[in-house]
Amino acid sequence: MGREAVCLARYKRESGEGKALLETDELIFRGDFRVAVPLREVTAATVKDGVLTLEWPAGRLALSLGRSAEKWAEAIRSPKTVVEKLGVKPGLRVVLVGRFETSFRTDVMNALGEKPGVKPVPGLDLVFVLLVHEGDEDKLEDLVPAIFPDGAIWAVYPRGRRDLSEDTVRKAARALGLVDIKLVKVSEKHGALKLVVPRAARPKAPK
Repeated sequence: MGREAVCLARYKRESGEGKALLETDELIFRGDFRVAVPLREVTAATVKDGVLTLEWPAGRLALSLGRSAEKWAEAIRSPKTVVEKLGVKPGLRVVLVGRFETSFRTDVMNALGEKPGVKPVPGLDLVFVLLVHEGDEDKLEDLVPAIFPDGAIWAVYPRGRRDLSEDTVRKAARALGLVDIKLVKVSEKHGALKLVVPRAARPKAPK
């Protein structure tokens, strides 16, 4: 989930209020009517007076987003890669825990400019953990010391399951005193929730 907003929308002969959601590969509007726009099919994304208008072969969708309209348009015109959305960049200390697909490991390595680590140690910026089985949320507890005080855990979970999902990950994280601040669709099969230590629980910097 990249961006979301409550707004007015117009599509063909329909208009009404609802929620617009900008995903990795589509923009979805749900409200008085529903429409999904495949981003790969968008031929134009224009902004006028705070209204974002998307055109694609199936039609035209106008969203009244106000000041956010141009940012939405830019995100659609120049979409970030998955690893960019995950915040991977050179200079960060990154570890991958679990048997991630080779393509994901390669993308992370290319973004870092070096191989990511495999062993959680204190002082890491990002820890990616692959959750596969029901109850794997318990792995989060052992990773908290590695990202304390201001790093982050990306909990990567399978999409479409109830026993292991965004909700079960969030519940387990909150029980450990973590908060979730971002959700990214990694692939058709996986989503990722970014977990951090709340600022109030971090050590205060010396004056």
